[in-house]
Amino acid sequence: MSDSGARRPIFSQEETTYELKIPHLKRLFKFLIPYKKWLLLTLVFMFVATVADLISPYLLKQAVDIYIPKKNFKGILIIGFLMILMLFINKECSKNKIQLANRTGQMVLFDIRKALFDHIQNLSFSFFDRNSTGRITVRIVNDVNTLNNLFTNGIVNVITDMSTLIIATVIMFSINFKLALVTFSVIPVFLAVLFATRNAIKRNWRQVRRKISNLNAYIHENISGIRVIQAYVRQKVNRSIFKEVIDDVFLSWMKAVKVNGIFAPAIEVCSMIGTLIIYFYGVKLLKINGVTVGTLIAFVSYLDRFWRPVVTLSNFYNQLLVASASSERIFEVLAIEPEIKEDENPVYIEDFKDRIEFKNVWFAYKDKEYVLKDVSFEIKKGTMVALAGVTGSGKTTIANLLARFYDPQMGSILIDGIDLKKISFKSLRRLIGIVQQEPFLFSGSILENILYGRPDAKFEDVVRVCKFLGIHEFISELENGYDTQVSERGTRLSTGQKQLICLARVMLQNPPILILDEATASLDTQSEIMVQNALSKVMKDRTCVVIAHRLSTIKDADLIIVMEKGKIKEMGNHQELIKKRGIYYNLCMSQIKFVKAS
Repeated sequence: MSDSGARRPIFSQEETTYELKIPHLKRLFKFLIPYKKWLLLTLVFMFVATVADLISPYLLKQAVDIYIPKKNFKGILIIGFLMILMLFINKECSKNKIQLANRTGQMVLFDIRKALFDHIQNLSFSFFDRNSTGRITVRIVNDVNTLNNLFTNGIVNVITDMSTLIIATVIMFSINFKLALVTFSVIPVFLAVLFATRNAIKRNWRQVRRKISNLNAYIHENISGIRVIQAYVRQKVNRSIFKEVIDDVFLSWMKAVKVNGIFAPAIEVCSMIGTLIIYFYGVKLLKINGVTVGTLIAFVSYLDRFWRPVVTLSNFYNQLLVASASSERIFEVLAIEPEIKEDENPVYIEDFKDRIEFKNVWFAYKDKEYVLKDVSFEIKKGTMVALAGVTGSGKTTIANLLARFYDPQMGSILIDGIDLKKISFKSLRRLIGIVQQEPFLFSGSILENILYGRPDAKFEDVVRVCKFLGIHEFISELENGYDTQVSERGTRLSTGQKQLICLARVMLQNPPILILDEATASLDTQSEIMVQNALSKVMKDRTCVVIAHRLSTIKDADLIIVMEKGKIKEMGNHQELIKKRGIYYNLCMSQIKFVKAS
């Protein structure tokens, strides 16, 4: 219990108090504008279906009051034919209404989800630093899904139900004003029940949504961390926590259903009371001023059609509450501006010609907590520059700034004298290739993964790159060669094989500048040798920025920059830095001692 209790705050991050926020709903409904013709056509079908449905009781009244007493068989046949026709029109128009409403709703959801996905794709790395994958996924999937009922059925249904209520009421008052007035005397009773139960229903379903959110969060976390779970044999403990989480869902759901169950019977009771009033008062009117049997039958039918939509309308407010909360979270993401923006008039660079310059660069991931402090250095074309230092010294940050995943708060970074902020994203990404410590492959074939950055490349180009890197043979030996499917993150392959495929993906673009961020750090000895052999071919005659802890990787660099607490402490080649007997020397000695000890 204490274990799960300690974890519960992680799962209770979703908003639990919903308020109806009209501006968000107005903005949400703007997504309907491109489909206004489809929506109008849906409403036409809806109106025709409603009218056809409400004509039937009146036709029945005419049959009972006029044609049946006179035994007018022809009139009865005509009424029967008209009722069948009204039923046919109602069903056909209802079918078309449902199809169009769902089509329009799904297109709106498609547009909202696409807008979210497109926007998130262009957000800066800082956004992903602050938000977990699960939280982002919830915005694109869950929050948009909660709008499904509102857009596919909710809006059209509420208009249908309002139309039914209004038309039925008008017809009932036109048939007999007194009987209608007495019949609707039960409405205050219904409103009292509605206001008494609405808040309780709303509160309980909010709790259900929060518990389901907790459940989704816990499942996502467990699937993501399954290797750690099994490594620490946590299955039994996690199963206990999961049982508590799903128990919470079950109990909150049953409580909500119990409270919600009060409302439907209340509607039935109100409807029954209304029907009894019609019969009781109607029978009196039959004797007093000639209310007909057909009128009573019509009133009962209209009353049934009156109460049917009431439940839907009463639930519509809850739909609006959920939609308001979801739209707030959706628009909250859409309102986030990318911190890294392309210049309005970007410079397109065809090739890297001379040098890279860092000039007095200061950078902080959080305000004023600088991880780089007044960093300045140059990288000449065709040279290999290594970044050395302990973990957290700022090496990877320099690589991220060079790739312009972030912008420095102060100072500037230039390529051939042009500030990175002025260079177009497309040409900058074409100039710079990055091989990261953790290789990432997408679900699909090996060929698709290699072609990821250059999908228009020919298969012959892919084979040429793979042969150059020495990986063509191992790929060809797989069951389907280059068409072999790999699962998410390439779990079918060894880490070394995944890294080589990622390297092939980079090399297919043939970038003049290459960033190697701990590219061999997570590899075993044999895989490291394979990758190092490939890297030695790739790095030849190319400008390279290498981040590595291992001496064997960086000792041949033209320039080694030693970082400590965000500052450059030493610069020079391997021999020069060894002679200084400073930080770099101590790093090398500690590594040599570790190797000897092992």
